Amino acid sequence: MNISIVGTGRAGSSFFTALARAGHRVQLVHHDEIDDLGPSDLVLLCVPDGALEETAARLTPRATQVVAHCAGSLTLDVLGAHPRVASLHPLATLPSPERGAQRLVGATYCVAGDALVGEVVRSLRGRTITLGDDQRTLYHATAAVAANHLVALMGHVSRLADAAGLRFEDFVPLARMALEDAAEMGPARALTGPASRGDMATIDAHLGAMAESERATYVAMANAALALAEQRHEASLA
Repeated sequence: MNISIVGTGRAGSSFFTALARAGHRVQLVHHDEIDDLGPSDLVLLCVPDGALEETAARLTPRATQVVAHCAGSLTLDVLGAHPRVASLHPLATLPSPERGAQRLVGATYCVAGDALVGEVVRSLRGRTITLGDDQRTLYHATAAVAANHLVALMGHVSRLADAAGLRFEDFVPLARMALEDAAEMGPARALTGPASRGDMATIDAHLGAMAESERATYVAMANAALALAEQRHEASLA
C-alpha cells in the first residue's frame, strides 16, 4: 500500500517506521511540505488536533485516496469534503519514534470510516474497536487518564521520594505490582494501603509529612482510593 504521512513528530515518525517495516511504501513529510505528496492510497494526518481541519483542506480530494487522522477525540467531520475519510487512533504511548513503532505493532486501534484503515491495522497485527461519535471524547479522556495521568502520578511519587531522601527507582517495582494486580483482579480488589482500610490517622500523618505543594494531589488520590474501598465494601454486601 502507498501511504503518505503528514507530520514528523512522534506519532508520524512512529507510524512511518512501523508501516515501513510492515511492507508498505511510506512517505513522511512535514505539514509545510504537503504539496510534495505523491500518489497515495492513504494519507495519514499526524498533526496537532487544532491543525487537522486546515491541513485536510489543503489536500486535493481524490476518489481513489483515503484521508485519515489519528486523533482520538475527533470525528471524521474535521476532514471536510474528501470522498473517502477515516481515522485510526492507537491505544499506545509513543514517546519516541523507535519505541512508538514497536508499540504500534499488535496495538489496539479505535477506527472509523473507510475500511482501508482496517487493512492497515491488520498489517500491523493489531485489533480494532469502533465507537459512536458521542463516545469519542470520553474514550479519549479515559486513554489520557490511563497513560498521561499515570505518568503524572509517577511524577508525584518521584517528588515525594526525593523529599524523603530516596530514589524514584526504589518505588517503580511497587507501582508495577499494583498495576499488575489491578489488571488481574480489578481495581477494587487490588486496592491496599490506609485508604483501603479507612485509616484516616495514617492519611493525616502522610499529609503532615509532605510539602504543601504535594498535598492536593495526595488528597485527590486518597479520596479516589476511599471511594474505591467503599465500592468494594458495597459489592461484598450485595
